Amino acid sequence: MEFLGIAPDTVLSFLLTLFRVSIVLFMLPFYGGDTIPRSVKAALTLVVTLAFWPHLSLPGSAFPTHPVSIILMILGEAAMGLTLGLIVHFIFAAIQTGGQIVGFQMGFAMVNVIDPITGTSEAVTAHFLWMVAMLTFLTLGGHLYLLFAVTKSFELVPPGSLFITPAVAGRVLEFSGQMFILAVRIAAPIMVSLFLVDLGLALVSRAAPQMNVLFVGFPIKVGVGFFFLGLVFTIISNYMGRFIDQFLAIFDSLMRLAA
Repeated sequence: MEFLGIAPDTVLSFLLTLFRVSIVLFMLPFYGGDTIPRSVKAALTLVVTLAFWPHLSLPGSAFPTHPVSIILMILGEAAMGLTLGLIVHFIFAAIQTGGQIVGFQMGFAMVNVIDPITGTSEAVTAHFLWMVAMLTFLTLGGHLYLLFAVTKSFELVPPGSLFITPAVAGRVLEFSGQMFILAVRIAAPIMVSLFLVDLGLALVSRAAPQMNVLFVGFPIKVGVGFFFLGLVFTIISNYMGRFIDQFLAIFDSLMRLAA
């Protein structure tokens, strides 16, 4: 029975696309931020769905008929969105963790700001590096790669056929471990430079005990830290570029393990 000249299979095919796009897209960075109004998210979801749907040709018969099957399908889509979102969030979390280490080393442990994405308090250097990473991600077209990954997911994992396997969980844990290694690599130049500053100040305090090293050392550490922080931008752009180049291959392997 058609309604307004639209066949039921067409409506169900559109709903299959809408479910995945709406769930997965809201779990990704930039698209699913809390700072974006819900009305804008809803409009973006409809626009993206209408752009994807004619090229996917999903059969309406693939839509589950039993309520339990529909719930399981939604849970599977949520698991896919969570997996994809975690892989992308790891690179930003690594940069934020590196910024947190840098802020502590520079003496900015008490200078915190509220992260508009997560609503948590973090060091000002961590938030600054996060903004730099996000701008680099958008400049390199990372948001377009995310949309391409969503379209690719329909080919690799049809709606309702995602299963979280131990292999997928192991890969996600592996990426989470790499997050801390990347954080140390990003913060390493500043950590070494500030260690040398502390070493120099210690030698000065031994040679001239009457000098107030704490009064002189704080602005020196801040100046040296900001100088090397500017050099870290190149490191961030290199890591972000490598991540974007390898993102589709990583996503492809995860989806093949999960399907």
